[in-house]
Amino acid sequence: MPEHRSTASIVTCVKAFLLLAMVGLAACGKPATHDEIRFAIAQAPLTLDPRYATDAASERVNRLIYHQLVDFDVHYRPVPSLATWICSDARHCRFSLKTDGRTFHDGSRLTAEDVVATYRSLLELKDSPHTAEFANISDVLAVDADTVDFTLKHADDQFPARLIIGILPARLLAQAHDFSHHPIGSGPLKFVAWNRALQLQRVSDGQRFVLQEVRDPTVRVLKLLRGEADMLQGDLPPELVVYLKRQPSIVVKEVPGTNDSYLGFNMQDLVLRDVRVRRAITLSIDRDAIIHQAMIGGTRPATAILPPEHWAGNPNLKPYPHDPKEARRLLTEAGIRLPLKLVYKTSTDAQRVRLATIMQAQMQQAGIDLEIRSLDWGTFFDDVKHGKFQLYGLTWVGIKTPEIYRLAFHSASVPPAGANRGRVADEILDREIERGDWSAATARIHELLPYVPLWYEGQFLAMQAGFAGDHLSPDGNWDWMQTFRRKLK
Repeated sequence: MPEHRSTASIVTCVKAFLLLAMVGLAACGKPATHDEIRFAIAQAPLTLDPRYATDAASERVNRLIYHQLVDFDVHYRPVPSLATWICSDARHCRFSLKTDGRTFHDGSRLTAEDVVATYRSLLELKDSPHTAEFANISDVLAVDADTVDFTLKHADDQFPARLIIGILPARLLAQAHDFSHHPIGSGPLKFVAWNRALQLQRVSDGQRFVLQEVRDPTVRVLKLLRGEADMLQGDLPPELVVYLKRQPSIVVKEVPGTNDSYLGFNMQDLVLRDVRVRRAITLSIDRDAIIHQAMIGGTRPATAILPPEHWAGNPNLKPYPHDPKEARRLLTEAGIRLPLKLVYKTSTDAQRVRLATIMQAQMQQAGIDLEIRSLDWGTFFDDVKHGKFQLYGLTWVGIKTPEIYRLAFHSASVPPAGANRGRVADEILDREIERGDWSAATARIHELLPYVPLWYEGQFLAMQAGFAGDHLSPDGNWDWMQTFRRKLK
């Protein structure tokens, strides 16, 4: 059976890892002293232009390079970042820029004109996945150097929470500057270089960070153990996290997570357009078993993109149970000849392939024959954006506002206008989203099943002993880089 081969391969990999670790540690002496702090990451960012960023690494880096008008507190309510605001009504909001964070990394001053240029550029772009989020803006004007007025076409009580795009210099926007590879922001870290690795420098004290892509999780761990990397975060199978916890030279920090991992459906597929088939696939997955067997601490079942504790969360939603017998019945009722053959696309990341393999074994019990295709990240994500899939797996990272439901499920948000990658088109759901009735919208999504929310992944940061200033977030952001430093000896 496939699950037996999967288990054996996992055990073999762990044994091989332990052997490599012992050999590697025995072979190397004390690592050389480095002025930079080296961060081994599973996936390099795809773009450093915040208007185009949708992958997790890009979002996390851009959050550090750029300042945004608005941020969020621990309860996911919007709070001032670069600006405070007053809304005279649900269609008119005035933002007043604060004094901090207003020096771009090239030395120029951030003014209201830069805010206006950033958001006007978003309205004009035809290929930005974020453009649809701001289609309700009628006008954005600079009142003076410190004040910006937004006017909306339609009332939106939640509008300030949408303004989380990093602010770009107006003069560089006018020159069609390549922010994707040479970003200029005003955030706590500035861009230095991007060759084999991405180099950033903290503005406050000049501390340098080197972000090196190391896709293989075992190699990332070995680099940490050998002193070739100072820290790594996320994207490891749980047995490697447990192993790191046992190493006296390594410190591991953990927190419960809020990032929603999910299984996406192509709603245009002739088989998957039947909700009974989507429900059967959902019932074939044993989330609790996967969380127990293959996820790190702090992981919990998910029912929607936003967790139930979010102000727009829906605590009344219940996870679908694991019921392979009912799944078979639904497939038969839908006229499916078993086994149902489906193709699931994922990245080449070892943990993602492992999770896919476990789901593959679980689905067999429901009469589903799942073929796994693991692709390099660029090819995989491009296929997802262009609807070239039946099933795929991804994670929503760092989501703070219910606007995600418009972005991911409104019929007007099909890429490149948004992230409705499964091509959902439901009039009832569109109305609930447009009304901002998030409880009703999430209930409708739960019923339609355009995707399967699987779990909120726990977060961890593993580092060499001798560092201080960590700040690990439930959404896995890299804000700790603002204070992370070597302890004085």
